[in-house]
Amino acid sequence: MIRYIKLMLILSMALCADNLLSEVQKNGLTIVNKHGKKVTIHREKNPLCTSKNINPEALFGGDFAGKNVADVCKKTFVTKVGLLQPMHLGQEIKTVGELEVLAHIKHAQESPKKYVLIDARTAPWFDQMTIPTSVNLPFNEINYDEDKEEDDFKNEDDYEDYVDEYERMFEILNIKQTKDGLDFSEVKCLILYCNGSWCSQSPNAIFKLINMGYPKDKLLWYRGGVQDWLIYDFTVTKMN
Repeated sequence: MIRYIKLMLILSMALCADNLLSEVQKNGLTIVNKHGKKVTIHREKNPLCTSKNINPEALFGGDFAGKNVADVCKKTFVTKVGLLQPMHLGQEIKTVGELEVLAHIKHAQESPKKYVLIDARTAPWFDQMTIPTSVNLPFNEINYDEDKEEDDFKNEDDYEDYVDEYERMFEILNIKQTKDGLDFSEVKCLILYCNGSWCSQSPNAIFKLINMGYPKDKLLWYRGGVQDWLIYDFTVTKMN
């Protein structure tokens, strides 16, 4: 009987997840940013694109989008930059796509103490554009070594920068410092991403967090990153 109830609960959760993914795909997702402004995340559908019947000849002929398809409906993207990342970073690290990112954003809006979307790119990339609600935690600022002391740094400023960075990281992720070490019992569930499937910044960030002791079941990876997000015409926000 108990096993039956557990099975029904799992099936119910799966159905709820499917319903949410269908909802955000159809209607988009309206969120409130940190300034209290409403932002709608959705696929921007130009009438020229939705009214065009895409057939095999049109899609794969000529320039791979068909000569009769309006330029506004086409996307170009990087193919020869960086090193392609694997589909999975490890057995326990789940790779997700755009709909899962949208669902995660919704969960983060409802339960900000449990979920956060992490843009693992360096600040100049983040300032140019980012996925709405993302928190910038650059991969090169994920550093913590409990044995490091002020004497290990060239000067006091470097040490203070180091402390500021890991304290900010702990606050974002809800990592607690105790006399026995780091406490990960109440950390947030993260989706991390960077520029695209050829970008190593988010994998680097994930490996650093794992080495620090972050639970793997709390780490998800959006492999496509900003590039795929833009290819599918989802809303982005800009800092500048």
